Amino acid sequence: MSVQETNAPSGSENNVISLKDASLSFAGNTGQVDILKDINLDIPAGQSVAILGPSGAGKTSLLMLISGLETLSSGKAVLAGQDITTMDEDKLARLRRDHVGIVFQAFRLIPSMTALQNVAVPLELAGDTAANEKAADALKSLGLGHRMGHLPDQLSGGEQQRVAIARAIVTRPDILLADEPTGNLDSATGASVIKELFAAAASVKAALVLITHDEGLATRCQRLLRIEDGKLTTDEQIKAGA
Repeated sequence: MSVQETNAPSGSENNVISLKDASLSFAGNTGQVDILKDINLDIPAGQSVAILGPSGAGKTSLLMLISGLETLSSGKAVLAGQDITTMDEDKLARLRRDHVGIVFQAFRLIPSMTALQNVAVPLELAGDTAANEKAADALKSLGLGHRMGHLPDQLSGGEQQRVAIARAIVTRPDILLADEPTGNLDSATGASVIKELFAAAASVKAALVLITHDEGLATRCQRLLRIEDGKLTTDEQIKAGA
């Protein structure tokens, strides 16, 4: 189903992500380079959404824009009920800390910190006095209760990604963003990690936005978006849900 055939953005208060005519561009040597073009997108609380597209289509740029890690060139973006279009970096950082969890392909754990310490970081930044207790609970929920004292280089790739998932959900975010989370894992490990990613998102009732090249994985989400040349070309509801 093409984007034109779907419902227009609703503006519902239930949406935790809302983009209106969102564009992203930069100045290149030969003129303006358009990365994302007039994106209109609403994602309600708790919905799982896959974003599919070829390399260079704008998938990761869209994820970065949703998270506020990239600044809109034009249009409007509302995240967790807050307009981030002109929000300064300090406010954006607090918004991400409190409302957004991000899982990267490359794990991005702090190498000098144990699994427990890595997961506790966002809670400690928020001044949570129960940071270690909550981090331990998050790790246990992902089957890593016995690995809490290990450094990242003492963990397998699958274990490192589970630590990254625990860190992403420990603040109970409204939004969980995952950029090719199984890209550095073998197929069996990746399948296990994905199962736990969906379970983790459901456990905190977060909207899950998943960047992937895998059609089979995409169809596990409730909704599928396709992006080509910086434009959304398909927006298809594939499963009933939030």
